[in-house]
Amino acid sequence: MPTLIHRRVSAARNGVNPFVISRLSSGWVVIGDHQVVHGYLLLLPDPVVSDLNQLRLSERDCFLHDMGIIGDALIECTGCERVNYEILGNYEPALHAHLFPRYPSEPSDLRLRPIWFYDFDAAPKTDVNAPETRRFIEDMRAFFLR
Repeated sequence: MPTLIHRRVSAARNGVNPFVISRLSSGWVVIGDHQVVHGYLLLLPDPVVSDLNQLRLSERDCFLHDMGIIGDALIECTGCERVNYEILGNYEPALHAHLFPRYPSEPSDLRLRPIWFYDFDAAPKTDVNAPETRRFIEDMRAFFLR
């Protein structure tokens, strides 16, 4: 049965995934459904595989390299202090990477903890048509076009 990751990659390929920011060598950069922190992104591999170890070494290098490039873009475009990178795949058993910008302005009881301590259900849903989101997406796209 296809996972959410499979469906999102298929929609990206077909040009109907509104969360797509850019296509990189290893897959798709998409904005997270909920912005638990401003700039939360994911890297979805194309083609989809079950986990990192299912990629050939060259594909694995490419995926991890793309994660780092996305992190560079997040640092430049958001002014964040650092980026947390996470590959989990427990709930959605298909490779995908979460990238979370981290800010000194986060609440002190959460700032140094894993992002999963935040209440994702309470986080604002991403509105890809909101002016701030459009600006962020365009800034990210401009970074990748360099």
